[in-house]
Amino acid sequence: MRAMTVTPGKADSAKLGEVGDPPGSDGSVLVEGLLTGICGTDIELVSGAFGSGRPGADHLVIGHESLGRVLEAPAGSGFATGDLVAGVVRRPDPEPCPACARGEWDFCRNGLYTERGIKEMDGYGAERWRVDPFFAVPIPAELGHLGVLVEPASVITKAWEQVDLAGRRSWFGPQHVLVTGAGPIGLLSALIATQRGYDVHVLDRMSDGPKPELVRALGGTYLTDLAELSVVPDVVIEATGVGQVVFDCAKLLAPAGVMCLIGISPGLASIDVQLDALIRQLVVRNAALVGSVNAGKRHYADAVDVLLAADRSWLERLITRTVPLSDWPSALVREADDIKVVVDLQA
Repeated sequence: MRAMTVTPGKADSAKLGEVGDPPGSDGSVLVEGLLTGICGTDIELVSGAFGSGRPGADHLVIGHESLGRVLEAPAGSGFATGDLVAGVVRRPDPEPCPACARGEWDFCRNGLYTERGIKEMDGYGAERWRVDPFFAVPIPAELGHLGVLVEPASVITKAWEQVDLAGRRSWFGPQHVLVTGAGPIGLLSALIATQRGYDVHVLDRMSDGPKPELVRALGGTYLTDLAELSVVPDVVIEATGVGQVVFDCAKLLAPAGVMCLIGISPGLASIDVQLDALIRQLVVRNAALVGSVNAGKRHYADAVDVLLAADRSWLERLITRTVPLSDWPSALVREADDIKVVVDLQA
C-alpha cells in the first residue's frame, strides 16, 4: 500500500513509501483515503524538527488533515460503506491526566498523548487507513472534497471557543477583529469572524494574488501594514507566530480585549521589546493573551457546521493546488499563489 512517509528526525526523508495494511488496533472502521492537506506541521516533520513513529518503526506515515470514504464499518458504529469521514488527530494519554480523563485531550497535561501522523501513530496520508468510530468525524456528502478542510477549521473553532471563554470574564461584545496571517488558518479565522457578524481586518505581507481577493470576498479589509488599521481590535487571532507581529498587535488590544495565539513560527528569531511597557498596557486594560493548539472532538463537529454555512465557491478557492500521491513531496515546495495544497491519495 502506498503512503506518504518520512523517517522521524531525519531531514528531507519525504518519499512515497510502501507500507503494510493498517493494523486493526487503529480502529474498526476501514477507510479509503481520498485527500490529505499539507500544512506547516508537515513541513516541520519533513525537516526532521520533530515527529515520532509507532514504537519500533523506522518510518512515520504523515498526514493529519484527512478525508476518506468508509470501506468497512461494524454494525452499531454509526458509519456505513460509502460514508465520507475525517479522523480526529489527537488521542488521550493512557494514564490519563485530569484533562484527558474529562475528554479534553487537546489540553493534555503530561504530554503522553499520541497524534495521528505526528506523534507515535501513523497518519492519514495513505491509500487506506483505519480509525476508531469514536475518533471518526462524519462528513456530510454535500461538503464532498471540501471535507478535507474540517481538521484545519477545527483548530479555529477551538480558538474562537477560547476567545469566548476569556471574554466571559466580564461583559464582552466584540465588534472589530484583527486576523494576522492570510494562510488557510487565518482565512478560516476570518470566515468565522464574518459568520459571527464582526468587522474583520486581515493583515498579511502579500500585496497581490488570491489572498486579498478572498478577504474582500468575505467583506473584510485586507492590510499589508499594521499602520493601515483604522480600528481598535476587540479580538486578535494571531496566525503567524512571528514575535514582532504578536508584540505589535498585543499593544493595540481594546480594554478587556482578547488575543488568541494559534500560529507557531518555524524560526527561532529573537526581538528586542519593551516588555515592561507591554505588561503595563495589558494589565491596565484587563487584556488577555491565550494560546490554543489542536482541537477536541466537539470542535470537529463545529467545523463541519462552519463549512456548511460558508459560500462553497469561496471555500473552493482556498484549495489552490492538488498533487497526486505518486508525487506528494512536490506539495511541500511552496508556489507563489499557494494557500491550501492537498494530496490526492488515489492518484
